[in-house]
Amino acid sequence: MQPRQKSEMAILDRQLSRALGRCIADFELIAPGDRVMVCLSGGKDSYTLITLLEQFRRRAPFPFELLAVHLDQGQPGYDGAPLARWLAEQGHAHRILREDTYSVVIDKLPAGKTYCSLCSRLRRGVLYSAAQELGCTKIALGHHRDDAIETLMLNMMYAGAMASMPAKLLSRDGRNVVIRPLLYAAESVIARYAELMRFPILPCNLCGSQENLKRKQVKALLGELEKLAPSARESMIAAMGNLKPAHLLDRDLMRSLHVSAAREDELEAARERPAMQPDVQAAGASGGRRLPLLS
Repeated sequence: MQPRQKSEMAILDRQLSRALGRCIADFELIAPGDRVMVCLSGGKDSYTLITLLEQFRRRAPFPFELLAVHLDQGQPGYDGAPLARWLAEQGHAHRILREDTYSVVIDKLPAGKTYCSLCSRLRRGVLYSAAQELGCTKIALGHHRDDAIETLMLNMMYAGAMASMPAKLLSRDGRNVVIRPLLYAAESVIARYAELMRFPILPCNLCGSQENLKRKQVKALLGELEKLAPSARESMIAAMGNLKPAHLLDRDLMRSLHVSAAREDELEAARERPAMQPDVQAAGASGGRRLPLLS
């Protein structure tokens, strides 16, 4: 690696480590004595996650364990050897699980249908069961800032709900806690970090082969929005941590908060704040600034 690349690597590592640390602290994602199952797909996000979590573990003022888990879903041409070799070389405790969810997805869905939803449910079920069998108290996923923004937009556009990916999620049966420590980290930073780290990326021949997914369309839409507002992504992630319930239309939420009417001074106070700069920190992060609101 060239000296310039080493310098860039150090900058990216600090930036991502701070984002991960803030997210863990803001939402109390990891507690003393936790055994965290880190799910590795073989993509850039999960490699970055396990690398940063291991750094965090070494510096943390309390003990906890990490266990990397990868699921071989039986996709044609799959070769998990590079990932397994990397895990061994890095000294990560790990397990490789094998469950042919690929055949189930292909069998259940007609040609042309997107696989993501069913594939995700099947994979989640396998991992939830594995977490219990392996004695893991938390399940860490590699979703990042852009995933959260895209999910918010998808829910608003197609589900009529203002909801995104939570940093901490209790499973439906109450047995597992899912955490997402990278939610403050930008995908572009992760991608460059993974490139410099030369992670052995495993290709996805299932969902990755489908071009007409709504999520890809939303990602393209965000790119167009950034031509008009260069800080659009930073603004959107900040908005998720800066809700004004009385200025929305959720009657049940307003009643639960005992709010009968919105207050003008909330918006006036927001307008007096300086406009957010492109390098603004994520919502909820220490030192981060809020955006002015529009009425």
